[in-house]
Amino acid sequence: MDWREIYESKLVTAEEAIKSIHDNDKVVTGFACGEPFAIERALIEHYEDYHNVEIVNMLTLGDSPWCRPEMKGHFTLNCLFASPSNRKAISSGVSEFTTSHFYEIPEMIKNYICPRVSIVMVSPPDEHGYVSFGTTVDYTKGTTDYCEVVIAQVNKYMPRTFGNSIKHVRDFTYFVECDEKLPEVKSVEISDTEMKIGKYCASLIHDGDCLQLGIGGIPNAVCAQLWDKKDLGIHSELVGDGVVDLLEAGVINNKKKQTNAYRTVIGAAFGSEKLNNYINNNPSVELHPIDYVNNPIEIAKNDNMVSINSCLQVDLLGQVVSDTVGLNQFSAVGGQVDFVRGATMSKGGRSIIAMPSTAKGGMISRIVDKITEGSAVTTPRNDVNYVVTEYGIAQLKGKTLKERARALISIAHPKFRPVLAIEYMKRYNEEPFTKDEVMEYISNTKEQIKEDVKNILSPSSKSCE
Repeated sequence: MDWREIYESKLVTAEEAIKSIHDNDKVVTGFACGEPFAIERALIEHYEDYHNVEIVNMLTLGDSPWCRPEMKGHFTLNCLFASPSNRKAISSGVSEFTTSHFYEIPEMIKNYICPRVSIVMVSPPDEHGYVSFGTTVDYTKGTTDYCEVVIAQVNKYMPRTFGNSIKHVRDFTYFVECDEKLPEVKSVEISDTEMKIGKYCASLIHDGDCLQLGIGGIPNAVCAQLWDKKDLGIHSELVGDGVVDLLEAGVINNKKKQTNAYRTVIGAAFGSEKLNNYINNNPSVELHPIDYVNNPIEIAKNDNMVSINSCLQVDLLGQVVSDTVGLNQFSAVGGQVDFVRGATMSKGGRSIIAMPSTAKGGMISRIVDKITEGSAVTTPRNDVNYVVTEYGIAQLKGKTLKERARALISIAHPKFRPVLAIEYMKRYNEEPFTKDEVMEYISNTKEQIKEDVKNILSPSSKSCE
């Protein structure tokens, strides 16, 4: 049978496709820029027809309708990555949360969660009958290998990508055609603080290095500081718009990579049309399942691997908290530990934890004496190499506990250094700095407090994040 006949025989409406989902099923869906919203909307519209169905998903860039009160008894969300739209539901127990290193998620879904249904988004089939998973190969493509029912939203806006990102139409149960713009993660203006952090991070990057960047203000700030570098490579769980200009200019050309030379390797694309247009039908960009991209052994095969990740808090021991705020789930471990360990194992590799020195509009220090009670350690102290804030770089590998604490205090916000120094003295029964340094910190603190109070009282000031 010709592939076109196969495709036509499986083409149904969303309402028809979801009839293959039964009570008590576990349903895994695509996430982020590849979330199949058209099929999810059909499920939500007919929620009363279902009972005790578990939806398994990672980061969503939209709403989380599964968390609505009326869904109780019908749908339950099992998050693998907390999003703004479902954090409260997780904290209150309305939604479930499952934690895992990113590279282990494909195996965890297959062998422990065991979904019966997979719902994904793909591009239209090509002349040979193959569709592409486009922006989101990650764990998504793997679920279509073993789930009993595989439903795909076919969307002309999904870019066609190379690598391990295609599948023949014969391997799907149903297709639902619905063309709609993909969710976007647009670049925002880089703040002065982020630019300073990006400059320090860029100083640790050398010609020929292979990078893991991520998305957001800090990765974009790092990209803005790389124009004087040469022959950079990319092996990253995801990238955003910030890499496109560097790729087009040849600053990132992947020629020095030991694996997948001359090719940008990612697990997912988190950007706008700018990024989607760049990766569409571009053989120099490959998307692969996350158990390959994020496997520390595979990461380490590239020499001079540099990972850059952000966090919420670092204590004076060097313990990194990135995904929880006390007992509340904020995001997930994601690929941070995967790449920290992969970069550490790489010949000449370096890992960087980068963050602003403060949170809540400057009212809270991210460098703390002790992590917030109830918070989970994301990256253990033994794995941490460089920590960067807008005030400098702290290198922790090979340092004693005292040296670590002093290095971290030195890159904390000046107004919080005296308090951290006092905690240091309580712990180690010695002063961390000279008297002249302490007096300078106190002086800076007074001026900073005046400036903070002025900003808070200003009518134009923004509310704390």
